[in-house]
Amino acid sequence: MAKKLVVKLTANFERNLADIEQFLTGAEAPQAFDGLVDELLGTVIPNLERFPSMGRPFLNRAVGSVEATNALMALRAKLKAVLANPDGLREYVMDHFLVLYAQIDGNVLLLSIKHHRQLSFDFEAHGVSKSLS
Repeated sequence: MAKKLVVKLTANFERNLADIEQFLTGAEAPQAFDGLVDELLGTVIPNLERFPSMGRPFLNRAVGSVEATNALMALRAKLKAVLANPDGLREYVMDHFLVLYAQIDGNVLLLSIKHHRQLSFDFEAHGVSKSLS
């Protein structure tokens, strides 16, 4: 049996969780946050420990504009510095949330979590593009 990888939360992921908790508490739905944490601890993290490649490759998304194509090419170039394979940047799809993660040096780093209705991941906010420059 393959060795389980270690799943680590980045500071940005923790900030995202705090923002989600604050939003759901303000919306008088703290039980929804508890359900999210239960799903992360009971399903998502154990799955990624055993099957880190199960998420869909983030960079394989279809793009619909020249600007998005250029941004995607720039991100691919920056990722080469930290990922052996750019397809190592992946999304784990949950019922209501998307988790952005990467496998680096035997670890799975949870980079960001967002609700499906949010438009995109903010790479600048969680330091991915800064650490890649």
